[in-house]
Amino acid sequence: MIEKVKTDKKKLLIYAHYYIPDVASTGQILRELAEGMIDEFDITIVCVVPSYTGKVADEYKKKMFYKEEINGVKVIRVRVPEFSKSNKISRIKNILSYFIGAMIATFKVGKMDYVYSISQPPILGGLLGVWGKWMKRAKYIYNIQDFNPEQTMAVGYSKNKLILKAMMWFDKFSCNQADKVIVVGRDMIETLKGRFKGTKVPNHTFINNWIDEKEIYPLPANHEKVVAFKEKYDLQDKFIIMYSGNLGLYYDLENLMGVIEKFKNREDVVFAFVGEGTIRESLVQYKEKNNLQNVRFIPYQDKSDLIYSLNAGDVHWCLNAKGIKGVSVPSKLYGIIAAGKPILGVLERGSEARLIIEEMQCGYVTTPENYTEIELFIKKTLEQKDTSILAEMGKQGRICLETNLIKDVSIKKYIKEFESC
Repeated sequence: MIEKVKTDKKKLLIYAHYYIPDVASTGQILRELAEGMIDEFDITIVCVVPSYTGKVADEYKKKMFYKEEINGVKVIRVRVPEFSKSNKISRIKNILSYFIGAMIATFKVGKMDYVYSISQPPILGGLLGVWGKWMKRAKYIYNIQDFNPEQTMAVGYSKNKLILKAMMWFDKFSCNQADKVIVVGRDMIETLKGRFKGTKVPNHTFINNWIDEKEIYPLPANHEKVVAFKEKYDLQDKFIIMYSGNLGLYYDLENLMGVIEKFKNREDVVFAFVGEGTIRESLVQYKEKNNLQNVRFIPYQDKSDLIYSLNAGDVHWCLNAKGIKGVSVPSKLYGIIAAGKPILGVLERGSEARLIIEEMQCGYVTTPENYTEIELFIKKTLEQKDTSILAEMGKQGRICLETNLIKDVSIKKYIKEFESC
């Protein structure tokens, strides 16, 4: 029997900021979302040229726009200036270049039935979606991965009340203009309702982020590439407590280093930080100043190698700074659970990530800034490192993930929400 090809696909425009090959977690999610919906929609992505690290390759410096096709998804890339993650001005220039370029690129994509954007870059991601809705007379779906200015306020990135008030007004405007708002945590629904004080709350729903369980899965400790990763970064024959992800402002990592310092004389344990970010340099300086010989800093891993780095860790951190509840959900959680690893969670009560860990019983959890209990949890995992307790926690998480948090489940929910608009 010949399979019938769908010829009447609706057209979907996605503003993505970052897209593959960039390693930003939102870019990876959007790649999987787009490719997962390709049978239902004719999809065009508008994003920056590969530049998540701040650098732009020479082949992307010659034109304003670059058209590509990746696995059936049309991609329009906007050239942006290089930037330093530690320099606010250069980052702002980079983000504004994308915003203006994406607005112009909107005229290059033809008719659209749906427009979808995420809350990255902060505020501007939502406004791009509104722009696309107006220009294309399309239905607009706004996916809030992080609430801003709430996130900005939580970590003190800006204390300018005028700017924060303007940010709130614009993002509420984007929510009101959306035909549907999708948040990624149960706690984030309460934040949305709180913004509108429970009245005239925009049409909304909740869909978990996910991990591709076929790309990230448990591997044996003696797997050739897991062993190679450990040897490359001097981790062999150690109990590895790993942090994998963005080394940014939202995770209280600088204070975590103060707790880690108390274990500086333990030669049987190593604390590995895999990734880049705005505070990486200050963490490295802390390590050197305090002679933390059992701390390692490891570069971002290619997505194809992530399975090996995640499996190298014996226990993984899942952290958020105080004030992030209802604002953001750390996407690293899904990768840890997929790799079948136990979790050391530092998360507020009632936050989505903490609810998942507690429901799956796949780790130990305490509240942000409870450094005494964080230290006790490190001691506890070290006491249990030669038992089966931690392995059983990780195994339990993987079993629950396969039931509730796989890619196909979430993508089907997205398709349903798009088609219901």
